[in-house]
Amino acid sequence: MPIRVTVWSEFRHEKSNPKVAALYPHGMHEAIAGPLRACPDIVARTATLDEPEHGLPADVLASTDVLTWWGHMAHDQVKDAVVDAVAKRVLAGMGLIVLHSGHFSKVFKRLMGTSCDLKWREAENEREILWVTRPGHPIVRGLTDHFILAREEMYGEFFDIPEPEQTVLISSFAGGEVFRSGLCWTRGAGRIFYFRPGHETFPTYHNANVLRVIENAVRWCAPTDTPPISFGHRKMGWMDGAK
Repeated sequence: MPIRVTVWSEFRHEKSNPKVAALYPHGMHEAIAGPLRACPDIVARTATLDEPEHGLPADVLASTDVLTWWGHMAHDQVKDAVVDAVAKRVLAGMGLIVLHSGHFSKVFKRLMGTSCDLKWREAENEREILWVTRPGHPIVRGLTDHFILAREEMYGEFFDIPEPEQTVLISSFAGGEVFRSGLCWTRGAGRIFYFRPGHETFPTYHNANVLRVIENAVRWCAPTDTPPISFGHRKMGWMDGAK
């Protein structure tokens, strides 16, 4: 069975900023979803903020194995009912990939339980080097020990998140800052990956290494074939029915 991915984005900057529209004429969500569709083991669709239920009604979430999330200028416009539904699906086993400024999204803050705040600086010519800190991890498969983005927005520590279960990438910036940039958690039965690059005014989602990380993360975040989790009152223990 292919991995069913829903690529979610606000799709607001592309409509209001000509610079972003020129980089992503069909939206950042399509720049991410297009390469995923080329993978034989992945089926990808998109959803955006201004669709009914933000493009994430119950049937879409129920048929999503991995959800990717990019948000920035309209975090407060995401309805709490949708946040509740997404968080519930993650706890039940859906994977979640949070991209760049999605660190401040309602759903990420809900699942992390912290402010998820950080330092930042936007510059036209800020270099970012992403260093692999866990060689052999599935999310960094196919990378060398680092890759470079010539232009990106700086995020700096302290990043107010729970201690990651695994840190697979860190970034260093031209200004001297460092940042934990590729981070893994488990919440309930679901896997979560945060990936830092992706400022809207730079061509980050056209970079082959960035797209490789996202593709690898989709496979890592996909639900595993395990028995469903159940809770509640049990009328007898398993030994009671044993012969």
